[in-house]
Amino acid sequence: QVQLVESGGGLVQAGGSLRLSCAASGRTFSTVSMGWFRQAPGKEREFVAAISWSGSSTNYADSVKGRFTISRDNAKNTVFLQMNNLRPEDTAVYYCAAKPFPWTAVSTGDSYDYWGQGTQVTVSS
Repeated sequence: QVQLVESGGGLVQAGGSLRLSCAASGRTFSTVSMGWFRQAPGKEREFVAAISWSGSSTNYADSVKGRFTISRDNAKNTVFLQMNNLRPEDTAVYYCAAKPFPWTAVSTGDSYDYWGQGTQVTVSS
């Protein structure tokens, strides 16, 4: 079991930045890959970014490449999502998720076993 708790969401103007955190507890955090997904009202959940257990591999959705950065601190059992140059279309509930080995299908939500409750990000124009 892995328990995940997101924080860091909020209201920001377009062009601004936010840093999301996801604190994990339970099963050994350093053995799982971590991902961020988001869901806007009336839309399906979509992949945002993922990072391998060691941090050596990352994957991003095209819509956030160059603006968002995923990272992790295994000593603190935490994964981060630094979001810069935010746009109104980034408005959504953001969820972190944990996926056991291997580093495959990382952009597919169904491959993740554990999910947090989500944190709201709202970007005003």
